[in-house]
Amino acid sequence: MKIKPSPIAAAVTMTLLSVAFAAQAQQADKAPAAKSEAAQLEQVVVTGIRASLQSATNIKRNSTAVVDAVSAEDVGKLPDSDVGESLGRLPGITVGRAFGQGASVSVRGSDPQMTYTTLNGQTVASTGWYDQATVDRSFNYSLLPSELIGGMEVYKSSQADLTEGGIGGTVIVKTRKPLDLKANTVFGSVKFGKGTVSTDLSKDVAGLYSWRNEGKTFGVLVAGARENSQYIRRGIESDAGWAGDVAPATFVQDRKRSAINLTLQAKPTDSIELGLNYLSLELTGDNTNSNLYLFTGQNDPNAEQPNAITNCVQKNAAGLCVKAEAGANNPVNTFIQTWARQGKMSSDSLVLNGAFKGDSFKLEAVAGETKAKGGTSHTMNYGVGWWDAGQSLPKFKGTIDATGKQISISPSVPMDVSVSNLPKQLAPTGWATDQQQPNSDKERFGQLDATFDFDWAGLTAFKTGLRTTSHKYAQSALRAKFNKDVTLGNASDLYSGGTIKMGPNGWDFPKANLSAMADLYVKNTASWTEQRSSFAEIEESNSAAYGMFEFEKAGWRGNFGLRYVKTDVSSRGYKFDGTPLAANDVPNNDGWGRSIDEQKASYSDWLPSLNAAYNIDKNLVLRIAAAKAITRPNFEYMFQAKQAGYNDDRAGNLSMTMGTVSLKPQSSKQFDLGLEYYYGRGNMVSAAVFHKTIDNFVTAQVQTGVDLKVYDPRFPADRWTVNNYLNAGGGKINGLEAQINHSLDNGFGFAASYTYADAKAPGTSYPDRLALFTQSSKHTANLVGFYENEVYSARVAYNWRSKYMIRETGYYSYRMHDPYGSLDVSAGWNINKNLRLSLEAVNLLKQDDVQYGAADASNTNVKGSMRAGYPAWSFMGETTYRVGLSAKF
Repeated sequence: MKIKPSPIAAAVTMTLLSVAFAAQAQQADKAPAAKSEAAQLEQVVVTGIRASLQSATNIKRNSTAVVDAVSAEDVGKLPDSDVGESLGRLPGITVGRAFGQGASVSVRGSDPQMTYTTLNGQTVASTGWYDQATVDRSFNYSLLPSELIGGMEVYKSSQADLTEGGIGGTVIVKTRKPLDLKANTVFGSVKFGKGTVSTDLSKDVAGLYSWRNEGKTFGVLVAGARENSQYIRRGIESDAGWAGDVAPATFVQDRKRSAINLTLQAKPTDSIELGLNYLSLELTGDNTNSNLYLFTGQNDPNAEQPNAITNCVQKNAAGLCVKAEAGANNPVNTFIQTWARQGKMSSDSLVLNGAFKGDSFKLEAVAGETKAKGGTSHTMNYGVGWWDAGQSLPKFKGTIDATGKQISISPSVPMDVSVSNLPKQLAPTGWATDQQQPNSDKERFGQLDATFDFDWAGLTAFKTGLRTTSHKYAQSALRAKFNKDVTLGNASDLYSGGTIKMGPNGWDFPKANLSAMADLYVKNTASWTEQRSSFAEIEESNSAAYGMFEFEKAGWRGNFGLRYVKTDVSSRGYKFDGTPLAANDVPNNDGWGRSIDEQKASYSDWLPSLNAAYNIDKNLVLRIAAAKAITRPNFEYMFQAKQAGYNDDRAGNLSMTMGTVSLKPQSSKQFDLGLEYYYGRGNMVSAAVFHKTIDNFVTAQVQTGVDLKVYDPRFPADRWTVNNYLNAGGGKINGLEAQINHSLDNGFGFAASYTYADAKAPGTSYPDRLALFTQSSKHTANLVGFYENEVYSARVAYNWRSKYMIRETGYYSYRMHDPYGSLDVSAGWNINKNLRLSLEAVNLLKQDDVQYGAADASNTNVKGSMRAGYPAWSFMGETTYRVGLSAKF
């Protein structure tokens, strides 16, 4: 990874260094005071599970807002090795896992897009490596190694000095500072892991070095992490749209994750503090997804397209085949397909901060830039069907049962596939020609805050500030045009990776060679053409100002304030106006104009807030919070138009999604009431009720059978499904939350939490017509038990959430996710004061990932596989084992 220093970065670095050296010259005069401070800062503290709980409890107790925290009490030692897992232990927090990693966070039943994630209080740019993922504003947590984090705080209530954007909550990820650590602190760790499905050995290394001068006026911290691993997902993907297709699938991803954090900190005087933080994150996720298609709706082995339904013996209410039988007289033809993608995402943030503290005031300033790149640099496809000469793919005989929540496939003949079953030579698939789809996200921000201390009628301080940002998100795509004479590739080269197991049945299947597949596409590519349907740019200018009073009197403490926000937004894209396809243009540009259209809009809002805590006695705290909050529309919702399914192999798969910048932000009026009892060190019991009324939902209004005067070259009679984004009503979230942390003197302890979130929205807000918030579980629970002494530690943790809706426009559509729980175990051995050995097992119960259609059978707004409980997607549960060795000096 290369770090390219900008002029501002170099200037800031030189400024910090000069200040530090100037401060060193004054150390002799400050020696006694510095020694006194060192005696305070370098006290021995308890580390480990118990200390982490104590620190998190103290943060919760002392906060005026509704806050829960995860604390890494020792360097590189969060309670979990995955950031998402750590957040998922907090009450009311659920983590959406994508491709085996915690990727998104939902707070108290809200949609993950309503969670605003910051790095030390400022925006973190983020994209994705997957070209079919929804473009939203959430941060992808799979980028972030846990070793680089000092802790995380989740604000479940809002306050005026918090940056707007999180209706559900605000997550503040905190990095470490060198002046908080001892001079010459060194940390290093290595981890090795292996899964029951992803059986290749994963390797993870991390390190940190922190230095500060004797006078504690200047410090430097450098931390880094790198991980190489392979993730394999096996299951069944079925949309029943192609002759009742049922497709066992295996996804293989080679991951390389790296991270670098550089922090400079200077305190030349007691009044001045300066800092510079640079964070660079990168994840390479090259992958292949191979499928073996079985067809429940055909029995003619000579037909190019399945044309009968005699294999089907039972249908569901939506007319889909849920039970098929194939015998000697009607064997099912098969088709294999491999999607190959080269994808990467990165995020780089550079932030400069400074503070000046006077006798009764404090001034703080922050400025910086965060930028991200991601998407696929190469999307490819190879397929072989029963119509191809030279193939000898196995024909399926047996039964296919989709009457439950998971499809059961029971063959009566071997279904293994090897390279010998393929034609000797293969061509890149014509309809899925080479595509590149890069995305970028960038924000520049500046913030100035001032705090004035005083004592008047219980008011203790007034805080005010200004913040301005300039944000740009861009997406584009290129389509390849093939050479006139297509070069074929040897199947033995394209599938030379050995053997993988296909789907849950574990049939043998040849492993794709991604590099060879990409090389063959390059050989066949004559030129690249812009795919105008995928071009989109969103520019957003946000400004905010706030005033907030802090108070403390008669047992009460807290804050109240008002924040004003204003947003100007513009969207640029090509218009879909029926422009005829030009000669030598790619088919996907049919109907798309050649001039760029721009739309503009603006909106503003006032956001009041109140947070108050009352100490009923020294241990019992009553907490009240009320606020208005907003979440801006996802970038994808503001893209002018986006098409999918054009020129592929699925009849009726054409879709057009229309967005607009005139969308209003979603807004929430919210209220919290809680009671917290603290006893002993880190022990607590708490209960709270909460309410949110959310307006201006953004949803897709669906129209089917629309004639847009553009016809798919493969299915000329097709009509389009048109999705129009609009604000459509609102909903409510009512819930309660309970939590207990308790540590015993003998080393044992436990923590437990339960959250009930009744999140309902009008069914008319969603195409599936289900009155449920997206990704909202009604019930979530955590139970953790641990034992710890000076040498050994052990923890057993169970995390569970009830079913929840997943909604995506396009191919994956709207489906219900079954309840999911994970039983995790970890243990540690402090070999000596410097070395520690750790062992972790995640998802010991091997809970499967099960998703099924939940819409009513008659709802034609969604495709058939997303209705009447049809088991569209399911993936095998995997237990992952990790062993690690860490050293700290």
